[in-house]
Amino acid sequence: MRVHHLNCATLRPLAAPEMVSHCLLVETGSELVLVDAGFGTGDIERSRERLGSSLKFVLRPSLERSETAIEQVRGLGFDPKDVRHVILTHLDVDHVGGVSDFPWARLHVTRDEVVGAFEKPTAAERARFKGLGWARDLTFSTYEPNGEPWLGFRCVRGLEGLPAEFLLVSLPGHTRGHAGVAVQVAERWLLHCGDAYFYHAEMQPEPKRPWALSLFQRFCIDDAARRRHQAKLRELVQSHGDEVRVFCTHDQHEYQAARGRAAG
Repeated sequence: MRVHHLNCATLRPLAAPEMVSHCLLVETGSELVLVDAGFGTGDIERSRERLGSSLKFVLRPSLERSETAIEQVRGLGFDPKDVRHVILTHLDVDHVGGVSDFPWARLHVTRDEVVGAFEKPTAAERARFKGLGWARDLTFSTYEPNGEPWLGFRCVRGLEGLPAEFLLVSLPGHTRGHAGVAVQVAERWLLHCGDAYFYHAEMQPEPKRPWALSLFQRFCIDDAARRRHQAKLRELVQSHGDEVRVFCTHDQHEYQAARGRAAG
């Protein structure tokens, strides 16, 4: 297993630090697996339709073709057709947009996330996912996180077609079916936490965050659940930091540190 850390969208939200969209490209030996997909070429070519003016105004994404996952896969010398799986933390457009560049890949997500986005959305969810009409016909492998617990978290083991080193870890709050993705590499787990938090110092015993990100994080489906799972992640870092390396999608500091470790 070899892991490449990709930034699949640079974001410059108003009054907040510059953010990345930290995705993983994992070599399993026989195929490639993406963890989240950032923005894709469709988001660049049809940004008004797929992103909407409000999201573009708030996030101010760079929308550079060179940052799309498919271009970075090619840049690393791989054939995009070898990306056979995409595991999604959730279905916000800055995480799922790039999957349209890999129509042959199997998509993995929690069952609750598909229900909230497409099948039985609340009013808040309809507003949140209104730009995902293009994704309604995608075929998802969906899961209920009712498997054997992983370090105190509900999880899904045995993702279809994937080795046992990949887990979906239930972290609802930001969205209904939000999950982390755990990948075991050698003796350590990497836990991609998606949008369960936004800033590296939130994982300190006394969490800190820029005020703008505190407001930004409240754009969620269940703020109480989000806070509970942030607290559980802090406990995980304190009690299992030697076994698990935790990082989120949007923190620039964590992304650069991960790239440095991978290069080393």
